[in-house]
Amino acid sequence: MPAKTGVLFIGDIMGRPGRHALRVALPKLRAKYAPHFVVANGENSAGGLGITEEIGRDLLAVVDVLTSGNHVWDKKEALPYLDKEPRLLRPANYPAINPGHGSVVVEGADGRKLAVLSLQGRVFMEALDCPFRTADTAVEALRKETPCILVDLHAEATSEKQALGWYLDGKVSALLGTHTHVPTADGRILPGGTAYISDVGMAGARNSVIGMRREQALEKFLTGRPVRFEPASGGVFLSAVYVEIDSVTGRALSFAQEIYTEEE
Repeated sequence: MPAKTGVLFIGDIMGRPGRHALRVALPKLRAKYAPHFVVANGENSAGGLGITEEIGRDLLAVVDVLTSGNHVWDKKEALPYLDKEPRLLRPANYPAINPGHGSVVVEGADGRKLAVLSLQGRVFMEALDCPFRTADTAVEALRKETPCILVDLHAEATSEKQALGWYLDGKVSALLGTHTHVPTADGRILPGGTAYISDVGMAGARNSVIGMRREQALEKFLTGRPVRFEPASGGVFLSAVYVEIDSVTGRALSFAQEIYTEEE
């Protein structure tokens, strides 16, 4: 069994600018870290809201697993794709009647394995099954296949993310937050050996409001009326984290945060 497993995780990919950022930054990050696995959140990769099969196939040609969140349902064509592609995850705590799966175990050519679990928070979001209890059941099953387990918690409230981080400390290798698109400064390895960050951030346009056009966001805040949002352009931005995991124990050994920018 290889001693270490390196995982690069990329925050929410926002539309075409996010996909461009991935194409530009990923080769550089691969050269720096040589990760064994690359995971990214792809729920906003199609026009900033949702994912399509065509885009999913393109992304899975360069990453190993795509996680998601509440916007994975926004493109109806994604529903059959979720059933067809096991490496595209939807949050495990959605009702089981939904298409797709909440977790997957991927294996490298050298025998390394990584389990990835997608969860969604409930504070200021949809009323779903409890992510804590869902994690209990899912993690117990995944640990039978590998101790190397990465959890993407797609949630609004940092309190909920931190609470689940402490709850799963020592049970999973990493608990990485997504959804708010703003990278936080609290990344570390918790005492039990779980790498944690409240939000990894995003890949998309830097000169934006969480990836969307500034003027549309301002119109929404100033008028209170519904506004159709579109991905912004202007300055490529990609945020990611790299976690090195003990392949035998599943404990995180190191944690690094990366922010790649490319101005206009």
